[in-house]
Amino acid sequence: MSKPEVVAIAPLPAFLAKPLHEHFTVHDLYGAADADARRDLIARIAPTTRGMVAAGGSQLPPDRLANFPHLEMISVFGVGYDGMPLAACRDAKIKVTNTPDVLNDEVADTAVALTLMTCRQFVASHKFVEAGDWLKVQYPLTRSLWGKTAGIIGLGRIGKGIAERLLAHKMKIAYFGRNRQDVPYAYYDNLVALARDADVLIAITPGGAATRHLVNADVLAALGPTGYFVNVARGSVADEDALVAAINNGTIAGAGLDVFAAEPNVPAALFNRPNVVLLPHVASATHETRQAMGDLVVENLRLHFAGKPVRTLVPELVGAVAP
Repeated sequence: MSKPEVVAIAPLPAFLAKPLHEHFTVHDLYGAADADARRDLIARIAPTTRGMVAAGGSQLPPDRLANFPHLEMISVFGVGYDGMPLAACRDAKIKVTNTPDVLNDEVADTAVALTLMTCRQFVASHKFVEAGDWLKVQYPLTRSLWGKTAGIIGLGRIGKGIAERLLAHKMKIAYFGRNRQDVPYAYYDNLVALARDADVLIAITPGGAATRHLVNADVLAALGPTGYFVNVARGSVADEDALVAAINNGTIAGAGLDVFAAEPNVPAALFNRPNVVLLPHVASATHETRQAMGDLVVENLRLHFAGKPVRTLVPELVGAVAP
């Protein structure tokens, strides 16, 4: 029996590529040499390709989706899927799955680490020791987390994990979202108001048009000169120009960032600042978590082609396409 055919529009790490090739015939569109090679590959595989593998940062415009008229599902390697054309997928009855839950703990841990590293300036103090400056003067005092308020933008599964961890650091928790939840934290339906009351503002909301530049100049001004911004969501959630200006002008106290608007390009204005910590989008980047994510990508594809319900159909398509 021939294997189902899938097309990869993102680079495949070895731990994902190996099981994919075992169970499917995999076409590497991402690795095509140039536009002509991509066009030729699409023309050759479109009639028989029924599955697609994307990454959390993949962008798939509706016109590109239309190149695959027999596509049945897209399995996204990542929790974010804002680059997927969900309306077009809904119309074409194409399933879209992602990899939630398996990375919750890693991302929550990273958010807390960024909060500590930024408020306590641990990266800058490390450089201070390496430069020999401790031989000359004591490092300046930094900010404690005790008794401060963490404002969480998006209290989903990861947001709740962040809250639980920060409670152990004796922080107060507040959150912003579309709806009030049954949790013992202060709820805000206005982000500026939350920023005004928060000492650390942490973004862990999905990306996409609905949250683009949600953290804007007004929110940063409300956060104020003693407030810190931490982003483990998507770079698009923050207005990066406004964020750079807020740091340059002392509008906010600092920032801890794992994501950026045009990754891997990072504004040079953020470099070498004691109050800014920069990570290369590594919140979920451990062997264990990435393996679990890859396993779920393959499992969803195998379940679909076996005629069984997939595990993690994205919420926007529940009820609109077959599970």
